[in-house]
Amino acid sequence: MSTKKPAPAKKRSKLRLVILSMIGATALLGGGLGAGLYASGALTPTGEPEDPNRPKLVERGETEASASSGEGSEGDAPQRKVGTVSVASDKVAVDPKRFDVTYIPLDQPFTANLANGGIIQVGLSVATYYDYRVVENVRRQTVPIRSAALLALSQEDPDVLSTPAGKAALQRSLTNAVNQVLRDKEGFGGIDNVYFTSLVIQ
Repeated sequence: MSTKKPAPAKKRSKLRLVILSMIGATALLGGGLGAGLYASGALTPTGEPEDPNRPKLVERGETEASASSGEGSEGDAPQRKVGTVSVASDKVAVDPKRFDVTYIPLDQPFTANLANGGIIQVGLSVATYYDYRVVENVRRQTVPIRSAALLALSQEDPDVLSTPAGKAALQRSLTNAVNQVLRDKEGFGGIDNVYFTSLVIQ
């Protein structure tokens, strides 16, 4: 009666090493592929394909000449810029030295009664580091943006607005109001700041 001898320990350890190497190589290849797709923007953090209509940040470079040639001045339509850098959220901090800004003038001045008496009239322009999609969103949502801005203005106190800090707080309030309209209506804000092109308080 013959019995099989167990495989030598050296052969078993070599087989185990080969199997572990194959598993490790497969995991490394899969992880590298996933990381590559994520970095290229093909996948969002949830694993869903990226929405092609989502605004992207515009890197400085080719559009720099247009920014220095007076783009965004009154009466000019913003140049149609195409972004290349995807973001997970419109609330991420943007480096103004790396990305190109677009100024979108809001056509008519805003006139509102202030909370404790008086009238304010302002001209406004909004700034974004995102591409033409945000510009189109602002143009499409002009009516609710005007309404939100007028509501924000009507809550202001003229004594507070007479100070630089009060004006800066109003800028933040208007920026939040515009972004909220865009998030509600378009699913993406993207406005970095609201600037006064004129400001009269009576």
